Formats: sequence, structure tokens, C-alpha cells
Amino acid sequence: MMRTRPLKVALLGCGVVGSEVARIMTTHAADLAARIGAPLELAGVAVRRPDKVREGIDPALVTTDATALVKRGDIDVVVEVIGGIEPARTLITTAFAHGASVVSANKALIAQDGASLHAAADEHGKDLYYEAAVAGAIPLIRPLRESLAGDKVNRVLGIVNGTTNFILDAMDSTGAGYQEALDEATALGYAEADPTADVEGFDAAAKAAILAGIAFHTRVRLDDVYREGMTEVTAADFASAREMGCTIKLLAICERAADGGSVTARVHPAMIPLSHPLANVREAYNAVFVESEAAGQLMFYGPGAGGSPTASAVLGDLVAVCRNRIGGATGPGESAYAALPVSPRGDVVTRYHISLDVADKPGVLAQVATVFAEHGVSIDTVRQSGKDGEASLVVVTHRASDAALGGTVEALRKLDTVRGVASIMRVEGE
Repeated sequence: MMRTRPLKVALLGCGVVGSEVARIMTTHAADLAARIGAPLELAGVAVRRPDKVREGIDPALVTTDATALVKRGDIDVVVEVIGGIEPARTLITTAFAHGASVVSANKALIAQDGASLHAAADEHGKDLYYEAAVAGAIPLIRPLRESLAGDKVNRVLGIVNGTTNFILDAMDSTGAGYQEALDEATALGYAEADPTADVEGFDAAAKAAILAGIAFHTRVRLDDVYREGMTEVTAADFASAREMGCTIKLLAICERAADGGSVTARVHPAMIPLSHPLANVREAYNAVFVESEAAGQLMFYGPGAGGSPTASAVLGDLVAVCRNRIGGATGPGESAYAALPVSPRGDVVTRYHISLDVADKPGVLAQVATVFAEHGVSIDTVRQSGKDGEASLVVVTHRASDAALGGTVEALRKLDTVRGVASIMRVEGE
């Protein structure tokens, strides 16, 4: 039976995502009401620039006083799409204290302060949903938190940033250099004027922290995630990858240790076999590969950013939270009972592709192999080429720890026959 009294929604932020949320709430009002069991009412929109024309939004709803809006007391759900840490954190906790549940798309805030926000939601008996914080429109958080709640997730491996995937895909398909591919991404609107958060891996690291926390029932903060950007990836690296039957992706990797006693979360560029499903994720799309004990291998794929895709995820959460509101219940909160330690970077174990510039003379390969052996790093394959006294030596290892590989590289640099270390890249997706 349809409830006649509407559920009141406050919207914090009306940019690309917020304006699309408001549009969908209006154009699909009847369908949303039918799915929820009550109509939705946009009760207020907090913005920084009130004079800007916002098509489809009653100017009387617009305010610059976000704090007053969330304190009204008659708001059922606050939708936060302003991003950043403050004032978003204070506005969300204030909303809980004044009776509202919250839907957020704020990956940075959830990654940094998810535990305290969940605690505030629990204290006041309210919901905190944030499907849109990771991978845009792709349903991912709810499947991990609910659909796989009875399973044991061992690994989450994914492409969670569309800007970097577009750049790397352009480098791979056209042979372009990093800067040329970045310029194209910027011209097409895939990269911000300042692309640092994307290309240096900060955006993906926040998403990795969220995914690891949910997958492993453990609090994983942004500071726990090892991060490398992809600005040093070159056309030569792609050439090496192709020789191995691989491509290069910026990956977010969350893993449970083999003994189950710890977890790791990391973001870095890596070679991945062309046979792996993630290798075929093109342009600005996202995809996440989940490995669990009972369900096996699952892949989630789709647009990971943009106004409409992100708004889709926000609206999905809004429907769920409103249903809970009508039923007098709350959805799943934080699950951190496992409290597994997050392993330091040096304990991470993976394969490596190392390219060395060496002297082209007898005995070089033997010297290099000896250094690897002395540091306990097993070599899988070696490829050497060169002329006129200079050569390139490419070594691919079996799985080794970061700590062991670091010691190996340091020792290699001391060899008279090694002119330099051209590149080091992980190999994933075996």
C-alpha cells in the first residue's frame, strides 16, 4: 500500500552528479514512489553558488546553508555528493544526529573515516550507504556486503579508475607516450585539469581501502593502502608487455594472505595476461574481479564514473534507504569483526618484470643470476639483446616479496656490469 506522506530528501551538492540525481528524482518520480512505497520530495539543495541556473530545480529549494538544511529535523535522507573530507564529515554526522539517514558518493571520506561514520550511524539508528563511492554505476559494494555475506572472499582485483584506464588503453592501442595519452584524455573530458588524484593512484587507493574493508570484514584505512602511480609507464614497457602476451593496467588489489591471518591492499600499474578478463577492459570503463571460496570467480563490469552512472548508484542506495525508513529498519552496517592485520608493503608477494641496461660481455647473465639467487628470488625467464657493448636484460621472476626484490635491485645497482635499472613492474593475474 502506497504511503501518501512523502519522504523528504536533502541534496548536498548539485554538480554533475547531484544535478543528475535531482533530474532522475523528478523524471522517474512515479516509478521511484512505486518501488519505495512512498513518494520522494526534494526538500532542499545545498550549493556554493546559489545564483547559478539549475534546470528543473525550484530556486526556492536552493540554499548555501548546508548545516541548517541537515538540522531541519524533517529530513528523512541526506544525499551527500559534495566530496572531500570537510565539511562533508560534519554534515553527515549532523544529519544522523537530527534524524536522517545518509547516502554518500564520497570515497575519500569513507576510506579515511568510514569506521567513525558507521559508529555515528549506529548510535542514532540510521543508515549509511555508499555504493556510488566505488566504480560508479557498477553494483559492487552491495554484492560484497550482502550477496556474498555467507561466502569467504579471498581476493578483489580491479580497474577502478576510468581516467587511468583510458590513458593506458590509448598507450597500448596507439603506441602513444604517457603525456600524449593524458592530453587526449583531458581534451575528451576523461581527465581533470589537475589529474594527480587519478594518475598517482590516490583515487583508486581510496576505493581499494573501501573494498578491502568490506571484503575481509576488517577496518582498512586509506593509509593502509600501498600506492604507486602510473606516470612512469612508458611505450617501452608496453612493448615488453606485448612480448610477454600481456598489457598494462593500473590495478587495485586486495588480498587475504594464504594462511588467512592478514590482508593486503595496494594500487599500482601491473602487467596482466591478455587472456585475463581485465585485460580487455577498454577506454574509461571499470571492472572488478572477485574471487571467493564458494562462488568462485565473479566479474563486475561497467561505466565507473560520470554523472548518469554515478547517479544511478546513488538512486539505488536512496531507494534501499527509503524502504528501510518505511519499514522501521536499517540495512547492514560496518562488519569489521575479523579485525585482521594489514600487512606492510614488504610482505607483499608477486611476480616481477625487471628491465636492466647492462654491458654486453660474457658473464653478465651469470652475475645477475647470482644476485637474484643470493636474495632468494627465483627467476622464471630471462631475455637478453644488444650490440656494440651495450645490452638489455629482461628478467621475469617467480613470486617474491617486495622486501626480497628491493634487496635484489639494490645489489644489482652495485654491479659494474649493470648500467642501470630501466624499469620494474609487477606481473598480476596469473
